Amino acid sequence: MEILQPKSDGIYLDLTFGGGGHSEQILKLSEPNGIVIAFDQDLYAIDCALKLKETYKDRLIAVKENFSKCYVKLLSMGYSLVDGIIMDIGVSSFQLDDAQRGFSFLKDGPLDMRMSKDNPISARIIVNQWSRYELENIIRDYGQERFAKKIAAKIDERRAKATIETTLELANIVKEAIPYSFYKKIHPATKTFQALRIVVNSELDNLKEGLVNAIKLLKPQARLVVISFHSLEDKIVKNIFKDYSQRKIVTILTKKPIVPSLDEIKANSRARSAKLRSIEKTGGTYD
Repeated sequence: MEILQPKSDGIYLDLTFGGGGHSEQILKLSEPNGIVIAFDQDLYAIDCALKLKETYKDRLIAVKENFSKCYVKLLSMGYSLVDGIIMDIGVSSFQLDDAQRGFSFLKDGPLDMRMSKDNPISARIIVNQWSRYELENIIRDYGQERFAKKIAAKIDERRAKATIETTLELANIVKEAIPYSFYKKIHPATKTFQALRIVVNSELDNLKEGLVNAIKLLKPQARLVVISFHSLEDKIVKNIFKDYSQRKIVTILTKKPIVPSLDEIKANSRARSAKLRSIEKTGGTYD
């Protein structure tokens, strides 16, 4: 919020509404007339937004849409430029905590991982129908998992006997493929689940498109704040910010990413891998 500097009469985008924490802070700090347009593709998040709307009325506008489509969507709504944007990338806590969403390797639930139920591709389809080599590539490239080949082989072996249906089934298969000596601070299935989630939801492609469209929507001197939780996401943010900075379209406000303090990590362990980067628009509109 210190970077975003919400003000009354400003129009702000929360492109990843989630549980609404960022939107609510912006609404409070931009009283009495600031407006937040909140995007999320998850119906649960939209329900949360509608509940928050009971308090903030017309100052909060909820849009069920992937943030990658923000530019075209805002133009269709009659908005062309905004005073600030926040993007908090990745899976939401409520998605992790609900076993039925299939994101967590700690709770048994269906292999799903879709952020939007409109998505025809689920983790179950990828795990059971994609080739062993595709699985290996996914787990290696998007999970940065050194045991990708062994994990893919173990999945292939197990699914030949019966369809892999649940999160705990998959987590146990992954555990079997990784030597115990490599169990470190994170659960052995962490990287595999992360890789599948990224592919199911086209997260990296959406991030690239969303960043470009978000920068288009910024007024001169307006700011974009991005929080990422994965090194591949952070690399995309860093490179796009660098490219637009070299083109004199934006100024980078965070030469190095801002990371959580030890106290914050103690209070919220899920913040441990967060990196925040920010830019300020220097020019006007552009193609």
